[in-house]
Amino acid sequence: MIGKANKEISTDTENVNELFGSNVFSDAVMKELLPKQVYKALKKTTDEGVPLDPNVAEVVANALKDWAIKKGATHYTHWFQPMTALTAEKHDAFIIPLPDGRVLLGFSGKDLIKGEPDASSFPSGGLRATFEARGYTAWDTTSPAFFKDKTLYIPTVFVSYTGEVLDKKTPLLRSMEALSKQALRVLRIFGNTTAKKVIATVGPEQEYFLVDKELYNQRRDLILTGRTLFGAVSPKGQELEDQYFGVIKERVSAFMQELDVELWKMGVSAKTKHNEVAPAQYELAPVFNDVNVGADHNHLVMETIKKVALHHGLVGLLHEKPYAGINGSGKHNNWSMSTDDGENLFEPGETPHENAQFLVFLAAVLRAVDVYADLLRVSASCPGNDHRLGANEAPPAIVSVFLGDQLTEIIEKIAHGGEVSSKKGNELTLGVSTLPVLPKDNTDRNRTSPFAFTGDKFEFRMVGSSQSISGPNFVLNTIVAETLCEIADKLEGKDAVNAEAQKIVQQIFRDHGRIVFNGNNYTSEWVKIAEERGLPNFTSTVEALPTLTNDRNVKLFEKHGVLNRTELEARRDIVLENYIKTINIEALTALEMARRQILPAGITFASRLADSINSVKATGIEVLTSAQGELLQEVSSALASLKKNINALEKAQAEAEKMHGDVYKQAQFYRDSVFAAINTLRIDADNLETMVDKNLWPFPTYADLLFNL
Repeated sequence: MIGKANKEISTDTENVNELFGSNVFSDAVMKELLPKQVYKALKKTTDEGVPLDPNVAEVVANALKDWAIKKGATHYTHWFQPMTALTAEKHDAFIIPLPDGRVLLGFSGKDLIKGEPDASSFPSGGLRATFEARGYTAWDTTSPAFFKDKTLYIPTVFVSYTGEVLDKKTPLLRSMEALSKQALRVLRIFGNTTAKKVIATVGPEQEYFLVDKELYNQRRDLILTGRTLFGAVSPKGQELEDQYFGVIKERVSAFMQELDVELWKMGVSAKTKHNEVAPAQYELAPVFNDVNVGADHNHLVMETIKKVALHHGLVGLLHEKPYAGINGSGKHNNWSMSTDDGENLFEPGETPHENAQFLVFLAAVLRAVDVYADLLRVSASCPGNDHRLGANEAPPAIVSVFLGDQLTEIIEKIAHGGEVSSKKGNELTLGVSTLPVLPKDNTDRNRTSPFAFTGDKFEFRMVGSSQSISGPNFVLNTIVAETLCEIADKLEGKDAVNAEAQKIVQQIFRDHGRIVFNGNNYTSEWVKIAEERGLPNFTSTVEALPTLTNDRNVKLFEKHGVLNRTELEARRDIVLENYIKTINIEALTALEMARRQILPAGITFASRLADSINSVKATGIEVLTSAQGELLQEVSSALASLKKNINALEKAQAEAEKMHGDVYKQAQFYRDSVFAAINTLRIDADNLETMVDKNLWPFPTYADLLFNL
C-alpha cells in the first residue's frame, strides 16, 4: 500500500478507514486487548488523574509488547521533547538473555513507566552539570503509544534526577490542568455541573519547503544551517501569485500521498494539503486534537516530512526563512477550549451579545493576551523566526487581536455602556442561477493579525515553522488560566452572577480594548498606533527573552505550578545559547563558502576576463574590449569588497566567540555585529552571482532550487 516514489499508493475510503490509526495503541485497541478492570483503571488515570497502579502498568506493558511485536517491533523507546526543536529517543531491544544462550522477549511495567537517558547531554540552562548525568523519562499515559520503524514509541516527559523539568511536555501537561481547573470554576458559576474537564485543543497548520536533494547536497548553507546564506533573487519569484493553491506537481503530489498515509497510520489526522504562496512551499493541516496529543502529532508531522521527502529525492526544509526575498514558513496554532462533553467555549452562538458565558471567556482571552503579550512574543521566538516576523509576509512582532466587525462592535458597546445587538449572518448571492447561495460568516479573516478570532477558535500565527508548539501552548494555557482565575474569584459566591459578570466583562473590554486591531498589521501606521496604545514591540528574540523571567511572569507560572523561577531562567538561557550557537554556525558557514567557493569562482572569472582582453589585444586587430574591461572592473571591485567583508566577519565572529560570562550581552553582540556582518557579506556575494559565468558559480542558484521539482 505504501511505497517509494515510483509505487502507486492506494488511499480509497475503505483502505483509509482500515489504515487510520493502525499503528496506534489507541483507546479501541486497549479496550480490545486489556482486561476490563485494567482498562477501566488506566482510563481513570488518563481521564481523571488517578495515580497509576504498578500492577496495571505491568499488564499494560505486556499487552503493548505483544501488540508491537506482532507488528514487527524489535525495540521500544521512550520518546520525549528535550529543550531543543527536536524529539529524542533511546532504543532498547525487547530481548532478555538466558543462561543457555537463548533469549526471552520481555517488557515490564517498570520499563514502561520509567527510562533513564543522559540528562547532562541535553540543553539544561545550568540545571544539570556535565558530571550530573542522571535524568528520567516517565510515561505520559494521556498520549497513546505508537509503532514505527520496527520500534514501539512511548510518549514521555523528561525530568532531572533532582526533579527539575528538562522538557517541553511537562509544562504543557501542567498548564492543561491549570486551565481546566480555572475554566471549570467559571463553568460551575454559570450552572454547568456535568463537565468534568476543560480541554485545550489545537490544530497546527504546518508550512514547509521542498528542494531537490541533489541540489540541496551542493549547498553547504542548507546542509549546515537549514537556510541559504547566499543567493541572488531569482528572475521569477512569487510575484505572479501562480503557486498559491495551484496545481500540485506530480512529484510533490506523490510525496504528499505517501506523507498522508504514513501520518494516518500513526493516527495523525492530516486533512488539508496545498501549495503555499512561495515557489516550492507547501502546507499541511490536521484536524483538531487536545494540545498534548496535538503537539506530539506535530512533531511526528515534522519528522515524517523529512523522512518521506527523501524517498522522493527531495529534502524537507522547516526553517522559517530558507530563502531571502520570498515568503517564509510559519505554523498557525489554532487554539480553542472545549468541555469533555463537547461544548466549545468560544462558540459565540446566534446572539453573542446575550451569551454571558462566551463573553466572559472572550474577555479572559483578551485580557490575557494584552497583559502577557510579552510571553506570547517570547513563545514564538527563535533565530529563524526573527527573519520572518514583521517582514510583511507574517504577523508583526507586535501582538494584537483580530475580532472582526461584529465582536468588535459588541465589546465596544459593552465597554461604553451602549445598546448592544448582534448582526445576523447573511447570505452571499453569486449571481448565477446554477450556483448555490452561500451562507456568509459574520466576520472576514485577517491574515496579517498575529492572534485572530476565526469563528470558534483563536489562530496564533506568530509561531515559527520549526518550533515545537508545546511552548506557545503552555504559555497560552497559563495566561488564560490566570485571567479565568481572577474572574472566578470575583464571581464565586455572588447572587446576581450575570449582572456581576457584565460588570467584569465591561471593565475588561474597557481596560484591554487596546489589544484589538482589525486593520492591516503590515502598515507602518499600525506600528505608530501600537506605540501610542502602549503595546510592546520586541523586534528580535534577544530583545524579547528577558521578559520571560521578570517577577510578574515568574509569579504567574509558579502560582499555577507550571514552572518555577529556576526552570524559567534555565529556559531563557537555553534559548539565548541556542541563538548564539545558531548565528555562530551561520557565520562560520558563510566564511567557509565565501573563502573556498565564492571568492575562488570570482577570481577565476576575473582571470578569464583578463585573459580574454589580452588575447584580443594580442591579435593586433583593433577590436573594442570595453565590455570585458568594464565587467572586469565591476567583478574586481566586488571581489575586493567581498574580501574586505570576509575579514570583517572573521573579526566579529572571533570577538563574539571569546565573550564569556554574560550570555545576554554575547547574544546581543551576535545579533548586532555578527549577524549584521553576515548580511553585509551576502550583498557582495549576491552581486557577484549576477556577474560570474553560471558554469563557474559553485552552487545552485535560487532559480535552480525553487523551480526544479
